[in-house]
Amino acid sequence: MKQKNKVLLVIFLVTSLFTGCSITNKQEENRMLTNKEKAVELLNSIQTGATAPIAYVNANKYIQHNLSVKDGLAGFSEVLSHLPKGSAKVEVQRSFEDENFVFTHTKYNFFGPKAGFDIFRFEDGKIVEHWDNLQEIVEKTASGRTQFDGSAKITDLDKTIENKSLIKDFISDVLMGKNPSKITQYISTEKYIQHNPHVKDGLAGLGEAIEALNKANMPMVYKKNHMILGEGNFVLSVSEGEFMKKHVSFYDLFRIENNKIVEHWDTIEEILSQDKWQNKNGKF
Repeated sequence: MKQKNKVLLVIFLVTSLFTGCSITNKQEENRMLTNKEKAVELLNSIQTGATAPIAYVNANKYIQHNLSVKDGLAGFSEVLSHLPKGSAKVEVQRSFEDENFVFTHTKYNFFGPKAGFDIFRFEDGKIVEHWDNLQEIVEKTASGRTQFDGSAKITDLDKTIENKSLIKDFISDVLMGKNPSKITQYISTEKYIQHNPHVKDGLAGLGEAIEALNKANMPMVYKKNHMILGEGNFVLSVSEGEFMKKHVSFYDLFRIENNKIVEHWDTIEEILSQDKWQNKNGKF
């Protein structure tokens, strides 16, 4: 009798083990991806050719703000079809989520190496709108840093709103010139790590670059801020203005530490003239 009970106990334990594994596997399969994960998978599919992430895009509503791409899912698919097989490279460096928006910082190589920021807006778990800003990669930079290295760790989630407000005021006071003398209230005087390829580290490096542009009669002019997104200690600003006498979009990513900007990445892209637009949605 004892032997029979032992056998039954073993059968019960083994059955429980496999049943538990089955439940765990099903839970893993059914786990909902976050919007951030969906956006990253979609970007990675440009390189891998995976088709499943296309399902994260709303097939009936996909508003495209890349002016070189036609509207809708068909426009996105058309661009991918023009890439030689296996030619595209995608390395997402940073990804962030702000309510129904996801924004990413990515190293691209398609039709040439580029640094890029992408913004995705979600509705009911599907991507319904996309913005981006691309700039060619510069190998030799003023600071010796790349356009991608530096911190990627998200902290201070409880300060997201506060940090977004800080950047909003910085854009207005300093970049738009309403009160530029307040720059040290926003940027750290002790540490300012610069990833703009043409600007050296520190406040002195920024001042030197601005002075050189002004002397060349090529000022960098921020005219309008269109969007500010953030997660914790990282904030992305989307602005419109003029650079090198061209109509451009400025995407600036800031890292904030102890209520001061301590690190900066950006891309600057010329905005196509309207006669060259492939969609009617505008850059912003």
